[in-house]
Amino acid sequence: MRKVITYGTFDLLHHGHVRLLERARALGDWLVVGVTSDGFDAARGKISVAQTVAERMEAVRATGLADEILVEEYEGQKIDDIVRLGIDVFAIGSDWKGKFDYLSDYCEVVYLDRTRGVSSTQLRVGAHNLRLGLIGDAPYMRKFAHECGQLDGVHVVCICSNSGYSFGLNAGITSVYSPRDYGRMLDEVDAVYVATGPSERASHVMRALTAGKHVLCESPIALSGEECKSAFEEADSRGLVLAEGIKTAHSTAYHRLKLLVKSGRIGNVVSVDATCTSLRRADIEDGRGQMPWGSLFEWGPTALLPVFEMLGTEYKSLSIATLGASEDAGIDGFTRLSFVYPDAVASVKVGSGVKSEGELVISGTSGYAIVPAPWWKTEYFELRYEDADINRRYFYQLEGEGIRREILAFARAITRGESIQTVTRDISMGIAHVMGEFYSGACVTRLAMQEGAQ
Repeated sequence: MRKVITYGTFDLLHHGHVRLLERARALGDWLVVGVTSDGFDAARGKISVAQTVAERMEAVRATGLADEILVEEYEGQKIDDIVRLGIDVFAIGSDWKGKFDYLSDYCEVVYLDRTRGVSSTQLRVGAHNLRLGLIGDAPYMRKFAHECGQLDGVHVVCICSNSGYSFGLNAGITSVYSPRDYGRMLDEVDAVYVATGPSERASHVMRALTAGKHVLCESPIALSGEECKSAFEEADSRGLVLAEGIKTAHSTAYHRLKLLVKSGRIGNVVSVDATCTSLRRADIEDGRGQMPWGSLFEWGPTALLPVFEMLGTEYKSLSIATLGASEDAGIDGFTRLSFVYPDAVASVKVGSGVKSEGELVISGTSGYAIVPAPWWKTEYFELRYEDADINRRYFYQLEGEGIRREILAFARAITRGESIQTVTRDISMGIAHVMGEFYSGACVTRLAMQEGAQ
């Protein structure tokens, strides 16, 4: 019996896929089809897949062409499968020509012509085409627009920014508005990405919602828990999606870390310590737009995320010490937040123009978890114990710093009604409440920061 194997994502199965399977089937007597797992697709940067691996496997099975279906889960698995199953022929689309020649050491390799004029990408774009507008002057706006371009069906059509003209032209965005023309931009879009300053953000979010637009907002959404709650209530009343953007929350490694900690792998959590700093000042013009905020507004939401996810938002007390803060503008150079819970403590340190070891440490009664700097771009972490022989290391590739997954989750919530589980509402309101405490001066000790030599 002559065995043939082929692999693919088989997303939104179409007649091109079927023709490829038919050609592969004709090469032998038994056809094995490998369907890529969700995790393997994500690791390769292919995160805009519309269907789950179970749905894609069922679609392949329904064609009646596959004698056996397996899941491809890791790099190099093709060799394992070919040897284990005694495969005679490896067949793949001609767009991969030359890529799999190395498999000729194990079996015959055949490149099959693709069916022209159809692709899963075209079908995904045809299913939804989200028109997105950007508002703000944050330096990461360019990166956000670039990551949108890596996904099917999400198109940045306009930008509203003080510094957006040259950026918009360079990014191929023809509609560029000044902040005073925000209303005109809203007329052109289905959804808005908001990354404006502290005093403007909540109003821009609410204005978009009342105009019937979905909103993805950089964290924090507002500067008080009540204001944040009102925004969510407005979104709910209009059937709109309001999502908080913390890209770290969309990192596979960070998510796996959270699951391991919550499953008790390090015992009961007694302390969370998170540090986020950068020598780039967040309160000055850096050539990419004015950023009228300090270190807590820039870094605070990211650093607070693991604290609230591991320990919750019901802490007993909070004290804030801040250096170089302006009482009027709330612009700080370095801030430390200390939380006391009924059975745990937490510490957050953030700084702009200040540098410290940017790691995350979660301490437990059986061991501890550590994510080395820069932990907010989580790709690697360790679980460590008293007995070093049982220490474990974990690595997961992070594509686009988590921004692609963030955009994809937002788009799917709009187009497919999927819920966004990464940043829950209680965490969003908890972050907004902490910001309000800082800006109001509650429980804040202000210290002078000495200017260092340059």
